Amino acid sequence: MKNGFIKVAAATPKIKVGDCGYNCKEICRRIEEVYQQGVQLVVFPELCVTGYTAGDLFWQQSMLDKALDSLLRIVVPFTKDKEIAVIVGLPMLFKRKLYNVAAVIYDGEVAGFVPKSHIPNYSEFYEARHFSSGVGVEGYQHINYYDEEEEEKPIVAGSYIIKNFKLGQDSEYDDEYDGEYDDEGEYWEDSVPFGTNLLFQCTNIKNFTFAVEICEDLWVANPPSTGHALAGATVIANLSASDETVGKDSYRKNLVSGQSARTVSAYIYADAGEGESTTDLVFAAHNLIAENGTILAEAEKFTNETVYAEIDLDKLAAERARISTFQPTREADSEYEEIEIELQKRKFVFERKIDKSPFVPVNESEREKRCEEILSIQTMGLKKRLEHTGCKHVVVGISGGLDSTLALLVTVRAFDSLGLDRKGIITVTMPGFGTTDRTYNNALKMIRVLGCELKEVNIAEAVELHFKQIGHDMNIRDVTYENAQARQRTYLLMDFANEYNGLVIGTGDMSELALGWATYNGDHMSMYGVNAGVPKTLVRHLVKYFADTTEERKLTEVLNDVLDTPVSPELLPPKNGKIAQKTEDLVGPYELHDFFLYYVLRFGYAPKKILFLAEKAFQEIYDREMILKWLKVFYKRFFSQQFKRSCLPDGPKVGTVAVSPRGDLRMPSDACVREWLEELER
Repeated sequence: MKNGFIKVAAATPKIKVGDCGYNCKEICRRIEEVYQQGVQLVVFPELCVTGYTAGDLFWQQSMLDKALDSLLRIVVPFTKDKEIAVIVGLPMLFKRKLYNVAAVIYDGEVAGFVPKSHIPNYSEFYEARHFSSGVGVEGYQHINYYDEEEEEKPIVAGSYIIKNFKLGQDSEYDDEYDGEYDDEGEYWEDSVPFGTNLLFQCTNIKNFTFAVEICEDLWVANPPSTGHALAGATVIANLSASDETVGKDSYRKNLVSGQSARTVSAYIYADAGEGESTTDLVFAAHNLIAENGTILAEAEKFTNETVYAEIDLDKLAAERARISTFQPTREADSEYEEIEIELQKRKFVFERKIDKSPFVPVNESEREKRCEEILSIQTMGLKKRLEHTGCKHVVVGISGGLDSTLALLVTVRAFDSLGLDRKGIITVTMPGFGTTDRTYNNALKMIRVLGCELKEVNIAEAVELHFKQIGHDMNIRDVTYENAQARQRTYLLMDFANEYNGLVIGTGDMSELALGWATYNGDHMSMYGVNAGVPKTLVRHLVKYFADTTEERKLTEVLNDVLDTPVSPELLPPKNGKIAQKTEDLVGPYELHDFFLYYVLRFGYAPKKILFLAEKAFQEIYDREMILKWLKVFYKRFFSQQFKRSCLPDGPKVGTVAVSPRGDLRMPSDACVREWLEELER
């Protein structure tokens, strides 16, 4: 386990139908492979010890005996002293009925047998010919592997006897002997829990409890895994033998991702593959690992590929705690038997890809879809406000920067959707001490192309007068110097709104609000903040999407130049005509802060885990020292600036993270950040 992650695998051995000895060797080989990779839970396919397609051979006592014998060969000595949980499928007689069973193995013992609940008997499936449903069947399976014809005493390893192994110099398993014989020195018998209501709790790994369902159990209206999750299972294992037909892989993938989302769990799906009989069916070994709706690993079909993934147990626990409708029931607690196992924390190479931009999809088509959806949400939010107030005019301050550009584009869409004249959009450009020609000209070009009404007010004279009134030296370029300009601009916007009986549209984005990078009662204030739910890293993509999809060539040109302009409040005088004040030099890279913001608010991760994830995500961009520096800045600003967020204007939520005091973030303005910073110092 590493910072709340465990490594799991879904493995499909190449088998021979009916040859349990061969299959046993292949299963053991795969166990050794995944064990070397640091895996702590590996899942194998349904009935893989015998082969799913054995048909009426399931009635042959010889094969059933060999299946149990092979299981014990996997259990002892192969898994003895290995810190790994293994789940394999086999047929098993229990109380004189035959069941399709998953055996849960760890450290040389069978921890439990879980029978299949739902037995398909339609189309190509005829399992009811051989197997009974495990629903309501509970008890203990007694294992006794003493061979009466064997002259030598059997080896006892752990709680189990392996027949046909002899004590002596030639036995490669002599070192595994650590058990006892019964009073007569003949056999050892053990009882293993049998039932569909078993939970396996790893007592020394936080938030790691797993349960099992088998193939068809996932495809029914109410899968057993739903109950397993409500009873406490964070990880679900599915042993499957799902044959391949055209288009079935997509449906299967959706089932796995959907069930993992509904149960807020990790879902490990191990599918039968090459080696199964092809008399009528073909199996593709479509192995899948999902986490809360996201597919983390998917095997290439028809390859019997073992897939690996690092499961974030902290994320699952945080989601369950956050979602008030995820409600465990008392009935679930009473109906389940909890089996405790110990799996020591193991080292493994962390290979899970951590996205640098959690708010921005990597896939281009998904990103474009996300951008269109967010623009639509912003547009509909403003449209409703305009309809409700009856306003035919709005006022937008335009600086030539990204945020005001996005706000203007959204406003134009809202006006167009209402059939309102764009001349009702009063755009105000307010050059001051730090305004550069580039941003000023871009603002004018954009306004002209969009056909909005333009107002220009130079704020320099008014701010200078204000400095005289409060006795501030113009040469002292401190926070007073900067904030006076921001408040003067907001003052003008509000007065223009009164003049036109309109609304002031806020331009500040969520990243600025999280960091408090806004002047209180300056750009902090508006009558509707269309960007309030959009992080800075996403603002850029929304403007780029607009530039790429508009049919107006001149608009594309100006938007691309806005995208190339450094982010700046432009409150300090330019140097040689260029921007002198770059936001990210002062407050830190927004790509880092958005990353921190996502994991702090979405999952409530501890600082050390966020640092770990950031190092993995940005390892080619920032070193540990730089990430740590800005993470400390983030925490300090996030805590100290809550008072600004406590009185935010209305604005639409667009994603899973938001900072509205009326919605997602109910945080005291005077909370202490000390312990978060101390953890980072340690």
